[in-house]
Amino acid sequence: MTIADRPTATQVPGRAPGAPRRRRENPWSRRLPLLPALVFTVVVTQVPFLFSLYYSLTDWKVVPPTPQTFVGIANYLEGYTNGFFLEAVGTSVVMTVSAVLGSLVVGTALALLLDRSFPGRGIVRTLLITPFLVMPVVAGLVWTNQMFSTQFGVLNWILTGVGLDAVSFVQQAPTWSIVTVLVWQWAPFMMLIVLAGLQGQPTDVLEAARVDGAGGFGIFRWITLPLLRPYLELGILLGSIYLIQVFDHVEVITGGGPGSTNVPFFVYQRSIGGGWEFGLASAYAIIVVLASIVIANFALRLLSGLISKEASA
Repeated sequence: MTIADRPTATQVPGRAPGAPRRRRENPWSRRLPLLPALVFTVVVTQVPFLFSLYYSLTDWKVVPPTPQTFVGIANYLEGYTNGFFLEAVGTSVVMTVSAVLGSLVVGTALALLLDRSFPGRGIVRTLLITPFLVMPVVAGLVWTNQMFSTQFGVLNWILTGVGLDAVSFVQQAPTWSIVTVLVWQWAPFMMLIVLAGLQGQPTDVLEAARVDGAGGFGIFRWITLPLLRPYLELGILLGSIYLIQVFDHVEVITGGGPGSTNVPFFVYQRSIGGGWEFGLASAYAIIVVLASIVIANFALRLLSGLISKEASA
């Protein structure tokens, strides 16, 4: 290298002489356009949460009107001794676990069917996704009036057609009636998650297993199921986050009757549903929020691990 070839003090290696210098970009120049959306999100979510947190530490009843009295964590402690609240917690656990596991099993079965090539697969996939797009209130009304009804329901029409007595599903099994509707509506969501995992399977491994004489059940048990584990866990956690907050189905199908009142509906009953105990209802709502945050934490960790695993693959 000669002296003329060496970069001068004003030259930067890798840049043509006379090219304009690249200005160092300020990180806030990219974040500033997002600031209004961030402020709006904080105002509409965190400010009401802070008010609810304050109300949960007070004894405040609207009917009859009473002044707000600071009681500390007394409302939270009452939750451990209130039998109705503990019953609502048990109903929420049973309802959430049953709906999540049921929809996961049904969704996995549907995903296995859609993973095969057959004529009209696109149409079938669209039809199977439809229940997830139905509004919860509409789904509750359809099942209550057209499926569970003792006089006009399809299920009782089938039962009486084979010589059995009609069954009042909502009155005899209110919780399981709600779970049935939730499984029907959330199975397509689980199906989409599992189907994404199935279509990401390595075809060479599956072909090698078939060449070695492995059957369909053996391939699913030893190859497909382990590969689907992150997707199944993600479906369980995301489903739990949403289904622990179910309110519409309870209101429409049973109206919060005995054995079907979960925690969100119990909070509604204690507040604007007639109880008017906003301090106590706020404490119960905070408990539900904390439980949802814990579940969401697991979901986000699993999702980040799944994304990093896919990126490194």
